[in-house]
Amino acid sequence: MVILTLNCGSSSVKYQVYDWANKNVLGKGVIERVGQDLSDLEHQATGKEEHKGKRPCPSHNEAIAWVLEMLIDSEYGCIKSIDEVKAVGHRVVHGGDVFTKSVIINEDTLKQFEKVSPLAPLHNPANIMGIKSAMLVLPTVPHCAILDTAWHQTMDETAFTYALPNEWYSKHNVRRYGFHGTSFLYTAKRAAVLLGKANKDTNVIICHIGNGASICAVKGGVSVDTSMGMTPLEGLVMGSRSGDFDPSILNYIGNKEGLTLAELDNAINKKSGLLGITGKFTDRRDVEHGVEKGDKACILAQDMECYRLRKYIGSYLAVLEGKVDAIVFTAGVGEFGSAIRLKTLAPLKAMGIIIDEAKNALAMTRNAESCISADNSPIKVYVIPTDEELVMTEDTFALANGSYKEHTNYKYIFEDKAYVNKAREEALPKDLAKKPGLDKIIVKS
Repeated sequence: MVILTLNCGSSSVKYQVYDWANKNVLGKGVIERVGQDLSDLEHQATGKEEHKGKRPCPSHNEAIAWVLEMLIDSEYGCIKSIDEVKAVGHRVVHGGDVFTKSVIINEDTLKQFEKVSPLAPLHNPANIMGIKSAMLVLPTVPHCAILDTAWHQTMDETAFTYALPNEWYSKHNVRRYGFHGTSFLYTAKRAAVLLGKANKDTNVIICHIGNGASICAVKGGVSVDTSMGMTPLEGLVMGSRSGDFDPSILNYIGNKEGLTLAELDNAINKKSGLLGITGKFTDRRDVEHGVEKGDKACILAQDMECYRLRKYIGSYLAVLEGKVDAIVFTAGVGEFGSAIRLKTLAPLKAMGIIIDEAKNALAMTRNAESCISADNSPIKVYVIPTDEELVMTEDTFALANGSYKEHTNYKYIFEDKAYVNKAREEALPKDLAKKPGLDKIIVKS
């Protein structure tokens, strides 16, 4: 069974094609600048040269049509006929408090996604456009929604309720929802495998750090708290998002600068975070280069990011009542940001988290899971490359064949001790050649 997964942003379409029978990726790619004069495509079929292209894609309809064209291209394609695709999985960022698991898409689910779109105005409309476009060109196969918010529906009302007027929640759904759900699901379950424990007996704190970043407290294998809130703004210092701050600042600056609510919202989402502190950078690599050169703004930005991370880790140690098996780093920065990992965790020895500097410096790969804690650390520290696409693929497969259940009652293929990601296994030797000693910190499940 061939499964296509789509992650549609406001101006992009990311995709992957997976052969379920052989458990391997056939192809993947991304189209960016959808809606602009020319859109850019990067496409890679397994075992073939990467292909790049440009053409106008006024909407997601044209972009998805281009994706399907590339999948069956005689030179760069990965399948012979589009009829081989038997199901499509779609990332949906916000499902409100209705969905506790992935679902097959129908008219009712689409209406619900549209209903909660005001809670995720940058994400849900694009997700919905992608779904409708894909259903037009692939009308006979099941389409499934994999929701970022579903993972966090296990939070207690003590954790998800804001201390705000109750009618804001009862009338307008104002509450904590949390995001990065597929990433947290994957890494939480992989951490349990590495620890040799059942999910129900596993407590971990997961730091998903990319341009957007959030942290999740996992108790007994389920989410009990997370740093992002009603929207993806709250919590950690991010590339261009502020994270936590005093909301009264908005009224103060709005009056001082004559800014509208829309302008203020734009500022805290797109002009703050690392960009706001440094005045020029959102990419952690640029910030790190600035730190190496002694740039004071970059030093401050990195220190603030790590301080905020450390503060959340400390608070989640309390939430988990001190019973924590591991700290997990994942996503682009979490997987490659050795400086951020070290600066965040080095001061936490007294709390039972002892990072090994040499191991940490080696752990820079997407193709293996690493342990970077000292041998005598009471709490393990893992770097686990996330695989959101695999979660989307498996949920889609299970929904299509009627075997899907909520994750607490469902066993994913990557929960098996013998599980191997074939593409990562094939790519790992190159990383081992670049990083002598990396093999010593790789965790074998």
